[in-house]
Amino acid sequence: MIIEAFSPEDTKQAGFMIGTEAKKKDIFCLTGDLGVGKTVFSKGFAEGLLLKEDITSPTFTIINEYHEGRFPFYHFDVYRLKNPDEVYELGFDEYFFGDGVCLIEWAEIIKETIPKSAIWIKIEKDLSKNENYRIIKIDE
Repeated sequence: MIIEAFSPEDTKQAGFMIGTEAKKKDIFCLTGDLGVGKTVFSKGFAEGLLLKEDITSPTFTIINEYHEGRFPFYHFDVYRLKNPDEVYELGFDEYFFGDGVCLIEWAEIIKETIPKSAIWIKIEKDLSKNENYRIIKIDE
């Protein structure tokens, strides 16, 4: 599936739409360059899970947990991991196979540790169309 977003609000709305369809045990892998809108997408995704809390990217903590929505939401930002094996030290498998939903920013860094059933989402800019234009590609 491909979604075109012409503004940050469109990017957030795409996240919301996917969040409303998310089910327990789903893993979403979010990729794209720095500043492409991964966190904006994540905020919409969390709203789709009926979370009321303000979502921030867990750049320094690596994992933020939220328990107020339809089910637990585990938001990862693995940008700062130096080695994919670090995910095991952090107990990621408990999240991957738990009762919540996972959304992983910069997932390509730990690709070999992610279950095959994960849904990959790539956000790309196209500055020739508009500085806020994004193409959101979802591979299920």
